[in-house]
Amino acid sequence: MGTTQIVIAAAIGIALIVALIVFAKLNPFISLLVSSGVVAAVAGVGPSELLNSFTTGFGSTLGGVGALIALGAIIGALLLKSGGANSLVDKLLSTSSVRLLPWAVALVAAIVGIPMFFETGVVLLIPLIMLIARRAKVPVLLVGIPMLVGLGQMHALVPPHPGPLAVIDALGADLGTTMFFGFLVAIPITAVGALVAPFFARWVPVMAPDDEAAGQAGDASAQTGARQPRFGWTVATIVLPVVLMLGRTVGELALPEDSGALQVLVFLGTPIVALTLTVLLAIVTLGFGAGLKMESIGSIVSGSFGSIASVLLIVGAGGGFKQTLVDIGVGNVVASVSTSLALSPMLVAWVIAALIRAATGSATVAALTAAGLVSPLVAGLDTPHAALMVLAVGLGSGFLSHVNDAGFWMVKEFFGLTIGQTFKTWSLLTVILPVVGLGLVAILWAVV
Repeated sequence: MGTTQIVIAAAIGIALIVALIVFAKLNPFISLLVSSGVVAAVAGVGPSELLNSFTTGFGSTLGGVGALIALGAIIGALLLKSGGANSLVDKLLSTSSVRLLPWAVALVAAIVGIPMFFETGVVLLIPLIMLIARRAKVPVLLVGIPMLVGLGQMHALVPPHPGPLAVIDALGADLGTTMFFGFLVAIPITAVGALVAPFFARWVPVMAPDDEAAGQAGDASAQTGARQPRFGWTVATIVLPVVLMLGRTVGELALPEDSGALQVLVFLGTPIVALTLTVLLAIVTLGFGAGLKMESIGSIVSGSFGSIASVLLIVGAGGGFKQTLVDIGVGNVVASVSTSLALSPMLVAWVIAALIRAATGSATVAALTAAGLVSPLVAGLDTPHAALMVLAVGLGSGFLSHVNDAGFWMVKEFFGLTIGQTFKTWSLLTVILPVVGLGLVAILWAVV
């Protein structure tokens, strides 16, 4: 098939995803499934080839990240239900003055956000944010903005979140290297969130409701155990997979290939091993540590899978759509155009993800579609630059949250903002921070 036919097929497929999600309000899984078929039909691909492409992409994507997403969900559920998150929040906030509140909240959100989905983290921390704002008599955005930024950056840039994991798998990047650079980029962006929070608080000085109902809001995140897990063990459990996976990366750089120590580090730092060990530790430190019995712990583990069912399907379908694009040759066209225009692969990845995100409102759809389009650009890159491509896609996929994004409405309702105020704060923030992040990635791109 010719280049023009390939471009038309891809454009129609992406436009159809946007139309089905935004206007028809169709579930992203169905939208990706239907759009894959349309792309294949326009490109002149037969039914058998389409089925082979989609099922191969679906299976390989879930085979690479499905178990990791499930293990991450278990850790997040145990952290939430045991009261470990409350223990973390209480400890850190009890040592902070009002002036340092934005920074303390940003730190809490970043730590909590390592194993936990953005939406879950928001639901968990909102009652505590309202309680802090009311007691300190400060606008809710002073502490709310750092919370949103801390959770959001970990969700977009740092495994084991589904978006980064799926893009790592699609681009063939190294997980440990991506995690290392992800933290390097996420931490300064989170600091920016704490820095600009006072400005947004003065611009939109919405106060927390001062009533008994608000005072009881913390019940939404109350633990199910007889006591809260210890702060130290909670932190150790959260950072264990990070330490193990980064340890593998350091070992591969510093130790000889035939070293026995390297073999141990590689095994322990394999993502599924690191997360499995973390789940086992979480059962002890967060489960038994909260006074929970094994039956209750089993119930929490089983209950964690319901929250990720739709995520797994969307990620898998995104992999199928990505493979369909790859198999018809879209990636080669993108690579050819970017080479002829002398565009940075990192910039191409960011722009594509940002455009799809702004159009669909789905960060996951944006990340997976962009990964499929730019995957050929990674072929000639070394390990650090392939990891930075993942971050560029992740940052672009968080660009411009507005009325087609569920997160926009969560922020509006939870903080009691008007639509205009939400645009002036949250939407503006999701334009500024991805651009700041792109600048940081560009600096790393130039020096590594």
